[in-house]
Amino acid sequence: MLRARAIYSPMTDHRLQKLEETLAHQDQQIADLSEMLILQAREISKLSKDLLRLKAKIEHYEGHVDGNEDRPLSGAEFAAQNKPPHY
Repeated sequence: MLRARAIYSPMTDHRLQKLEETLAHQDQQIADLSEMLILQAREISKLSKDLLRLKAKIEHYEGHVDGNEDRPLSGAEFAAQNKPPHY
C-alpha cells in the first residue's frame, strides 16, 4: 500500500499562513459589506416611503383651487394664501 508523504518546508508553512490570513480578511470584508448592504436597503426603503408621502402631499397642494375649479393654484398663489404664522 502506498502512502502519501507530507512534504513540509518552511516555504509551504509560510504560504499556508498567508492563505489563511487572506481568507480571514476576506471573510471580514464579506461580513462588513453584508452589513452595509442591509443598512442601505433599510435606508432606501425609508426614502422610498418618504418620497411617496411627499408626492402625495405635492399632488394635494397642486389640486388646491382658488374659487376657480378648473385651474390649480400657482406656487406664488398658494404661498400667498398659506403664509407662515409669523407674517
